[in-house]
Amino acid sequence: MIMPGTNRADIKPGTNVKVVQKQDQRTGKLTEGTVQTLLTKSANHPHGIKVKLTSGVVGRVKEILS
Repeated sequence: MIMPGTNRADIKPGTNVKVVQKQDQRTGKLTEGTVQTLLTKSANHPHGIKVKLTSGVVGRVKEILS
């Protein structure tokens, strides 16, 4: 089951996710990684919670991997 990354409560540092980077929004190319920091302060966001991955990549969460 794939969870959408629109709720901040579902995402914590250490969570494996797929994010879309700003430059990839048109193509929808996803980058997989582990959450280091949550950058969105609100409880939810329609386009996905913005996070920084341990690799340094910043993007909006599209899928939460279990």
